[in-house]
Amino acid sequence: MGEATEIPQGFKALQSAFSPFISSLGPLYVKGEGGAAVIAMRVERKHMNTRGLAHGGMLMSLADSALGIVLRMSQANPGPMVTVSLTGDFVDAARVGDWVEVRVDVQKVGKRLAFANCQLWVGEKRILRASGVFSRVAPAQGEGPFEG
Repeated sequence: MGEATEIPQGFKALQSAFSPFISSLGPLYVKGEGGAAVIAMRVERKHMNTRGLAHGGMLMSLADSALGIVLRMSQANPGPMVTVSLTGDFVDAARVGDWVEVRVDVQKVGKRLAFANCQLWVGEKRILRASGVFSRVAPAQGEGPFEG
């Protein structure tokens, strides 16, 4: 099966200062704004496990990153945050060329902790559900904005 390359209408490349790890995961795309934003990516050969399916660790990294990115986008004055807890349940698989959309539901953003859930979709097929808890941290000296 060949790799699809087109980007669905309404999505644009996510431009932000991400960590080298997140940059190696993508490119990532975004549609919408704030807490309603959808984060997406095209599955590539580099994302495959030995069975020819998208690696579960990669999908969890995508979920973690999307949760953090949308939490940041949902706040007027976001500060640095780190993942405290991340859980996920795999429902189905993604394959090379699949367009994976991460739909995030921000539950609560408090003074210290933030809570959010997400589901990863390939078309009308849900492949993963995940939830995360994030903690605000003091910025390191010279540190920029939260990187997801």
